[in-house]
Amino acid sequence: MLLTPQDVELFFRLHRALMFFVNQRLKVIADNPATPEDFAARSPEVRLKVRDALNANLDLIESFVAENPAHLSDDDLAIVRSWRHLETGKFYVFRELKKYTVFLSTTSPAIAYGVLALSQPFEELIGPYLPVLTQTVLLPFKGMIVYDGLMSSYNISFGPGIRRNLNQDFKDAKARHGIVTSLPMSATPLPLKAPKPRPIPMPPSREEKDEALGVVIGLLDQFCKEHLNEEYAVLCRELAEKLARKRPSPLLHGSPNAWASGIVRAVGGVNFLHDKSQTPYMRSTDIDHYLGTSPSSGAAKLAVIRKMLKMYQLDPNWTLPSRLEDNPMVWMLQVNGFMVDVRHAPREVQEIAFNKGLIPYIPADRQKGE
Repeated sequence: MLLTPQDVELFFRLHRALMFFVNQRLKVIADNPATPEDFAARSPEVRLKVRDALNANLDLIESFVAENPAHLSDDDLAIVRSWRHLETGKFYVFRELKKYTVFLSTTSPAIAYGVLALSQPFEELIGPYLPVLTQTVLLPFKGMIVYDGLMSSYNISFGPGIRRNLNQDFKDAKARHGIVTSLPMSATPLPLKAPKPRPIPMPPSREEKDEALGVVIGLLDQFCKEHLNEEYAVLCRELAEKLARKRPSPLLHGSPNAWASGIVRAVGGVNFLHDKSQTPYMRSTDIDHYLGTSPSSGAAKLAVIRKMLKMYQLDPNWTLPSRLEDNPMVWMLQVNGFMVDVRHAPREVQEIAFNKGLIPYIPADRQKGE
């Protein structure tokens, strides 16, 4: 969210006047600017030096208000005086909300500030991908918090561990003080909220588990009989039974039709059911249609299954028996530090791999049997 154009103009007018005054007192810029507008035209690097000088000499704010060299109104002077309560340092630009952008302090414990942008959205200044580590000054302004118009960002990417820590810091900060939207912030922390008592859920009975599994398997058997084949039916039943053994079983929650669709999609994805060159062939949306569920529901259950069981294309554990021989993932083993297609290895190597359960059968023996 941005300030109004009128407030932006007022803020910059007051800030220019103060910074010009600070430079006149401390002589930070060698060639002293002649006017506040001349100061504002200097490069950000030069203005940063004056800003840092003010942060080290905050008493100059009172001097500016007392002397009022810019002939400001009492209301405008009150705004400048409030800047004694500025917050300076490094902040994580953490999250975009509807009313403001959350700046998370790098101090411990962290404080979450709700900050308004000036004339440019923060996304244009630092990019859309948050969090971003920045250095700036937060100022109170008419009951809100803004930054002083000077911001340095660090080109650092954050891994999942740091992101988790920041999320926890944000939750803790909200619990202590909420999101701070005015300065100075209250020194009194928010009262702790008593956790709401939650009823202890009763574990599902064996009958409920068996009933849920039975409904899903019934849908799978009928579907595979009408549209696929017995190989698919066997693997789909095995997958349903594996899900039913999970604690808690995901089959107890959600539509049985959606779970049946997710199971067929999962097994079909391993075996390229969606590939027109394969027999049988079927699109994912057709699976959803025949099983009486929506594409979004079928896709959601597929995502749950893949994540839960770490399934992937050509997964040897869920490959159709008739396609095992053509699945390279089944036969690639590491021998003496090298990846080897065991189908082309000597028989003694194949026998060792088979006896260890690393391959489903010895290829030569299967060919003889055929």
